[in-house]
Amino acid sequence: MDFTFTEEQEQFAEAIRRFLMTEMTPELTRELWATESGRSDALWRQLADQGMTALMVPQEQGGLGLGEVEWAPLAQACGYFALPEPLLDTALVAAGLLRDALPAAPHASARERCATLLERIASGNARVAVAHPQERLVADAHVADAVLCAHEGAVHLLRRDQAVLTPRAGLDPSRRLFELGWRPDADTQLIPAAAAAGLWDGALNRGALGVAAQQLGLTQRMLDLAIDYSAQRKQFGKAIGAYQAVKHLLADVAIQLEFAKPVLHRAAAALAHGLPEQNLQAGLHVSHARVAAARCAWSAARQAIQVHGAMGYTWELDLQIFAKRAWALAGSWGDRAFHKARLGVHILDGAHDLAPAPPLPES
Repeated sequence: MDFTFTEEQEQFAEAIRRFLMTEMTPELTRELWATESGRSDALWRQLADQGMTALMVPQEQGGLGLGEVEWAPLAQACGYFALPEPLLDTALVAAGLLRDALPAAPHASARERCATLLERIASGNARVAVAHPQERLVADAHVADAVLCAHEGAVHLLRRDQAVLTPRAGLDPSRRLFELGWRPDADTQLIPAAAAAGLWDGALNRGALGVAAQQLGLTQRMLDLAIDYSAQRKQFGKAIGAYQAVKHLLADVAIQLEFAKPVLHRAAAALAHGLPEQNLQAGLHVSHARVAAARCAWSAARQAIQVHGAMGYTWELDLQIFAKRAWALAGSWGDRAFHKARLGVHILDGAHDLAPAPPLPES
């Protein structure tokens, strides 16, 4: 199986990286911290114009009809620049759930509601928050035009005015988290529990995949900041990056990062092919990627702060933006313990063959 990206995928990812490098600066991040919503409608419109909100939406609803493989490098770019907008929750998790819900919808009105919301996501006219059973707090519910909620396995769709939001403080000023109060009824139900089997599992896997990809992007950014600082900061007449101890700290992070990247791509491919989980064990691959990426991000934050010394903790340095995001994402869409437990069940339950998995089909 060839896991290299196609030329078109590489070009799209590079175009998004260049766009974010220009638009998503640390200065903008600090400006948004001081605003009431912490979000930029202008930046959201620019993301939609780049096609990022339409990526997972089927072509029938005005989208690009692509999938998780294309999201892997794009989500890394979002992490590298610490994008605060709820792009992944809307365009990866919510769009993927709604796309999968279309054939599961029991009647025409539910299919129409799914299709209409997908069209609005693709055009950039809707942000959608996802209240997954695994997550106690909901990110960016205050700017969401709709919220997808779970109740006894069913999928419910709420308007913003149908929920009571209670803000909760977090480590990262860019992440706005809320407890959600709402009451399920026949009008809010989109997909009944009997038809929603697997939808929430798929949403969890996509959310965890997006977090893992962001963590790898954050790892690369913190590594780059540490390398730049080590080349500029001098002690005893030479750059601190010339000392073996500093080189080893950063080399360890770089090695972890390179080993984690193919794990992420394997998880994205497992989800994108949409084959039964008992064959591809997509959840297993996602949890493997999540654990590997979390380890990378934690190591990168620790070592980058170590290289910067006491300055690494200060508000003025850009490093704190990315370290806080890495720490804040550690508990999002399943924490490390949750994903290690999923791996442990697969390894220790005695029901699975630990030989190499069969290859993915050629695309």
